[in-house]
Amino acid sequence: MKLSLSIPIIFLIISCGKKSGSNPSVTPPVVPSLSLVNITQARDNRLTTNYRIFINVSSTSANAITVNYTTLDGTAVAGNEYTAKNGSLTIPANQSLVYIDVPVRGDSLREADKTFFLQLSNPVNATLSGAGKATATIECIGTYLPVDPTGYSTPLTYPGYNLVWSDEFSGTTLDNNNWTYEIGGNGWGNSELEYYTNSIKNTFVTNGGYLVIEARKENIASNNYTSARLNTAGKKEFKYGRIDIRAKLPVSKGMWPALWMLGANFPAAGWPACGETDIMELIGTNPAQVVGSIHWALANGSAGTYNNNYNLSTGDFSQKFHVFTLVWALNSVKLYVDDNLYLSATNANVTSGIYPFNNPFFFIFNVAVGGNWPGNPDSTTVFPQRMIVDYIRVFQ
Repeated sequence: MKLSLSIPIIFLIISCGKKSGSNPSVTPPVVPSLSLVNITQARDNRLTTNYRIFINVSSTSANAITVNYTTLDGTAVAGNEYTAKNGSLTIPANQSLVYIDVPVRGDSLREADKTFFLQLSNPVNATLSGAGKATATIECIGTYLPVDPTGYSTPLTYPGYNLVWSDEFSGTTLDNNNWTYEIGGNGWGNSELEYYTNSIKNTFVTNGGYLVIEARKENIASNNYTSARLNTAGKKEFKYGRIDIRAKLPVSKGMWPALWMLGANFPAAGWPACGETDIMELIGTNPAQVVGSIHWALANGSAGTYNNNYNLSTGDFSQKFHVFTLVWALNSVKLYVDDNLYLSATNANVTSGIYPFNNPFFFIFNVAVGGNWPGNPDSTTVFPQRMIVDYIRVFQ
């Protein structure tokens, strides 16, 4: 009796269980999500241009999507750098990409890059991916840079000398008849961190006749910084004379500006046999000190060095222009800062190896970032960093 009664109960339970299951033919609707694409764009020197910020729809929707948007200030301020925008955007059904244009004012001023944001909110028939926010970066790479000209200067004539070459950087671009860009980011033998470019971001000639070499915090290949390195090899090479270079230097942690020379036979002889004359080097941890050096190959092939440093009594080398001078004659190298002699070397100082400083040399201007000597930048290093050169003059 009990057994016969239990059978229909079991079947009844199973049947009820099947009825309570979902219908496999019904698929829940997919709600698309909206994501924004960050933008980085150079500001035009004069004209107002649109910064186009794209919005991606993750999947097509059978329904129109609406979403509110507004711009938000970052380091860029609405009304100054860009025009504020806000409103409601409708994305038609089955559309996967739309955009919003934000006008950015033209300006030739070279200054740190600036940012503003586009924020989405209150989507209908969609969700927001992440914070629903895009960053727009304005690259402020115009070639107008206000420069304070104060500091030490030197004359255009000296008794017993003739001016045989100079670059006063009085044009609007770097003179390629004088200078060649070196390109790359291989550490340059010193574990440096920068990638040298020929971009206007890193080298430009500004108002009143100044060359600017700018180090920036930006990524190229495996390098986190960019800068510039210029040389006159094969274009302007000299043997002996007085060389004056008027410059203002970056002095922050990890910076390594240099004004220097290599022997013109560098491609054949290599370094250090070609010889190196460092008219000026500065490491950012010593902002009031520059170092002058000569390097050559010892008899065993390693590098020989003879150097000295010069220290300012007040201030640092970023605040005013100073003149770095090489007076170079047969068997003699003398280095000055603002006409103050601080290194005097002769062939007698090369006690091992061959004295290479009676041969033609070419110039190199560069700003390195990091490396074995200066160490790496830290949180106190604010980019961009700049070396500004007023002139280079060669008298013989």
